[in-house]
This record gives sequence, structure tokens and C-alpha cells, in this order.
Amino acid sequence: MDEMKGYQKIDRYDDELTAQLSDVYRQALVLLGEDPTREGLEKTPKRVAKAMQFLTQGYHAKPEDIIRSAMFQEDYQQMVVVKDIEIYSLCEHHLLPFFGKAHVAYIPRHHITGLSKIARVVEAYARRLQVQERLTTQIKHCIQETLNPLGVAVVIEAQHMCMQMRGIQKQHSVTTTSDFTGAFMKNVATRAEFFNIIGSQSFKS
Repeated sequence: MDEMKGYQKIDRYDDELTAQLSDVYRQALVLLGEDPTREGLEKTPKRVAKAMQFLTQGYHAKPEDIIRSAMFQEDYQQMVVVKDIEIYSLCEHHLLPFFGKAHVAYIPRHHITGLSKIARVVEAYARRLQVQERLTTQIKHCIQETLNPLGVAVVIEAQHMCMQMRGIQKQHSVTTTSDFTGAFMKNVATRAEFFNIIGSQSFKS
């Protein structure tokens, strides 16, 4: 278990919450026409209750504390990019997964942070009920407000099960969102360099 302040992987679950959620999911199975007492479903309500606690553990994380746990003074003022960060989240509209990759960059002003902390900030916000647009902005805002860099860039490319399994059922659609501050917003060349590094054709023009 990660003991770092503000970030903790759930290995243990709240017994009372697990019991309450299990009752809800058991009732849902009945309403859907299933028999929750049959062998294959007997333990499903508890499994789902635990899975949902894991998938929403980001509510208990403090992303700002994750960054502050490894902040260092440094004169470096070139782009720092952490790309291809895997994300797994739940769309708040249908509670179906969306997943993909996040690319994050910042240009330090006076402070840098541990590279793994950027990925953990992404994870902390992704492990909540989300929409991709808000997830993108939350990551950007957290890094900007905590590190106060010269600029932040965040791009997320994701596939949404609510589009692929239901609704329009477009199997290969990818949604791209982006948000910028400072140098990435004001300087076209800086933004183009970022997109070149992450290998995206989006917004290059």
C-alpha cells in the first residue's frame, strides 16, 4: 500500500458501505429479472460493491498533496512531458467505462515535481465519476495551482463505452479533449512542440 500522504490505493474496504452497496446491487439484479441467489450471481453484489469502491477511490485522494509530496526547487524552464498515461474512468451519465491515454506537460517556473506524481494526479481524478472534459480541466488546474509553472498542457484521447456499447454504437470513435494555460495557450510554437512530442495531429494548425 502506498503510504504517501494524500494518495492511497484501496486494499481494504469499508464493511458497512460494502454491505449497503451489496443490497443495492442485489435488488438491481432482481429488477433486471435475474436470480441473485443462483451460483453465478451469489457473490456478484459484493464483488460489484468492492469494485465500485476501487473505481471511485479518487474521491479520497488529494491531488494537490500528491504533487506537494515531491516538490523541488529547480531552475529548469524547458518543457516536461509525461505522455501515454493510461486512464480508466467511469462516465457519470451511464456509469460505463471510458479509457485511453492522457498526455501532460508543464514548463517549470521555480519548482518541479516527481514524474510519477503527474501520473498519480491523473489517476486521482480519473477514479471518480467523470466526464472527459472536466477530467482534462481538473488535471490542468491542479498542476497550475500547485506548481505555478509557466504553462500547463493536458490532452486526453479516450474511447467511451456509452458510445460503443449503446447509443450510436460507433466502435472505433476516439474523443480528444485538451486544455492549456500560460505559454501553451499564448505561444503557437510551444503548443505545436507539445503536440509533436506526444505524436498527435490535433490542433497543430
